[in-house]
Parts: sequence; structure tokens; C-alpha cells
Amino acid sequence: MTSSVVDMAVNTPPSPRRRARGMVPLEPVSPRTRWLLGVAFFVLFVAVWAFFTLGGYVSPTFLASPVTMVKEAVLLFTEYGFIGDIGMTVWRVFGGFLLAAVIAVPLGILMGAYKPVEAFLEPFVSFCRYLPASAFIPLLILWAGIGEAQKLLVIFIGSVFQIILMVAVTVGSARKDLVEAAYTLGAGGGGIVRRVLIPGAAPGIAETLRLVLGWAWTYVIVAELIGSSSGIGHMITDSQALLNTGQIIFGIIVIGLIGLVSDFLFKAVNRRLFAWASL
Repeated sequence: MTSSVVDMAVNTPPSPRRRARGMVPLEPVSPRTRWLLGVAFFVLFVAVWAFFTLGGYVSPTFLASPVTMVKEAVLLFTEYGFIGDIGMTVWRVFGGFLLAAVIAVPLGILMGAYKPVEAFLEPFVSFCRYLPASAFIPLLILWAGIGEAQKLLVIFIGSVFQIILMVAVTVGSARKDLVEAAYTLGAGGGGIVRRVLIPGAAPGIAETLRLVLGWAWTYVIVAELIGSSSGIGHMITDSQALLNTGQIIFGIIVIGLIGLVSDFLFKAVNRRLFAWASL
């Protein structure tokens, strides 16, 4: 009797450990919790900002308080036509980005699908993607002046090479078994690209465009800091000359909010268009 009890104790697998509540590695959280935690960080950030500025620990010359920033924001919209500056910046971002996407996506698909094209273009594209877009501004001013074309080209140069290379990597990483199956069913080279590579890479291409759109917002501010008479970057430059940190901070926050909204919209469209990708 005793030996059987011992054998049972030895052969019985240990009971799984109960997971502790709280943070567990790779454990997902509910959407409600995610929103609450995200909002909580912003609340904490503003509270710390208000503590140091309203408490007199930081000079208003170097950092305006949240209250001062809100007052300056009202002035920007009511007296200085800031809504027009926002519209111009949004137009420049999406104009330059769409121009880059129209050219870069087909080139990236060709590079990913056809290795001779990749061997021909990749060294140049890899070289150009390390060049800062801001370095081209003096040349672009000489070539295109200080009008809208110059600003669109800055965003175009900053985006196009990134998109080409990322799309090429996405297309080139297609599953080889699907390609072989398509060949077995009688598909030709063009059919492989149209019916296998592009549909399979479409969710990744959309994600690439979403990421590069975020980078485009950094390029537009660089373009607007020089030779511009409108836009959020122009407003920030004027505010810096007047030591108005409230307007500077508000301009930065507006850029972040617009970028965040566009990112959420991009995600929503991607989920609707490529719902099958998450299955």
C-alpha cells in the first residue's frame, strides 16, 4: 500500500503553477486596459510638467506651463489663423508621401520579384536611403525655389527610398511553396507576381506605408523651417524668435496628434482591407 502511494506521488505530474496577477511576460491585456494605461501615461506626463512649471522650478522662458500653452493655443486659432498652417502642413505631408508611394511601391515590387532588377537597383537605393533629406534642401531651393515643390520634394526624397527597399524585402520574402504551387498549376512569371506575390505581400506593403508616413512628418518640419511662410514648422520658427515656448510646445503637440490620428486611421483601413492576414 505504501509503495503504491509513493509510485503515484512520483508519477503524478506537478500541477501547473497559478499565474500571478499583474504583469506577466507576453500576456495580452484587454482593449479597455490598454486605453486606460495609455491615457494614464499622458495624465502623469502633464502632471509632472505642471508640477515643475507652475511650481516655479523651471523658468517660463525655457518651458511654458500647460496653462500658458492652452492660452497660446487659443490665440493661435483665434488671431493667427493657425488652422490654415495645419492645413498646409497636412497637404505637404500627404502630397509628398503619395508621390513617393506611387513611384516606390511598383519599383519595390519589381525589386522583390525579379533578382536582376534587385541587383541593378539595390546598391543605389541602399546608398540613397542613408542620405538625410535635409541635406538636399539647399539644392532643392536652387532647383525648385522656396515654393511648394521644394517642400514636397524634401518629403519625397525622405520617403521614396525607404519605401522601395522595405517593399522589396516584403515581396522577396514570399513563401516559396506558394510560388511552386502556382507554377505547378500553370501560372507564368507575370501571373506569379499578380496572383501570388502582390496579394501575399499586400498587408506588409500597407504596414510599410503606415510606418513611412510617420517618418514623413519629421521631414515636413525640416522643410518648413527654411524658406517657408506657412505651416506648423513656420509657426514654430517664428515662436522661437519670440521665445514663445507655449506656441512651440503646442505646435509640437499638434503634429503628434495629427500623426497619431492618421496612424489609427491607417491601421483601421489595413484591418478592414486585409482582415484575412490576422487569421
